Amino acid sequence: MLRYAAIRHALIATVLCTALTGCLSPAASIALALIPDGTFSTLLGNMQGVEDSNRKQLAELAAQNDWAGIARFAEQNIAIDPTNADWWMVAGYAHTQLKQYPRANQAFAEAVRLSPDNMDAWNMLGQSYRALGQPERAIRTFDNALRVSRESPMTYFLLGESFRDLKRPDRAVAYYEQAAQRDPQFTEAWYALGQTYWRLDRRHDYEQVIEVLRKLDAQAANQLATLDVSSK
Repeated sequence: MLRYAAIRHALIATVLCTALTGCLSPAASIALALIPDGTFSTLLGNMQGVEDSNRKQLAELAAQNDWAGIARFAEQNIAIDPTNADWWMVAGYAHTQLKQYPRANQAFAEAVRLSPDNMDAWNMLGQSYRALGQPERAIRTFDNALRVSRESPMTYFLLGESFRDLKRPDRAVAYYEQAAQRDPQFTEAWYALGQTYWRLDRRHDYEQVIEVLRKLDAQAANQLATLDVSSK
């Protein structure tokens, strides 16, 4: 199954891009966060239920940006073995890249049903609800994921993002704090936490986050500091 580190790597570039510059629409940012260019082969390498020959074929299709071909290939394998959660994950990724969010959601839901201990499947399912513009259902999904494991920094982070979708920084802040606490190197969680402290007018906490970020990512720290400058 996919592992937390791979999923986190898949989220990093677009999360920061959106947070720092607002460069993408919410739906586009979520879609790209699921599968940015250059990470699909890494994700496939962590799938235990996909044979090497199939991983190679999927990587070749991904190199051609043939997401429709990947979706078809995944569905062919699902027809052979509908109990393989990894193939449902592949299908979900492909449909997300094709902006077929309802189909992606169905695929991730099946992956969760087949592999209920897989936190990555839970996180992708929650993200697919965000892509559908359903942050309340995303929140319920992430809450259910925390019943499986309360130790996933990514799940806490995505809960914070879902409450941010609802314009509820007062609810988001605790989840960002949990994400940063569980993974002190989680730059995106710290950045989101700093943004939220700023919105809540918690100036001392906001400034402390800037100092933490200076050790992790100077660019992110500088961008976060501009919030204070731009408000003057």
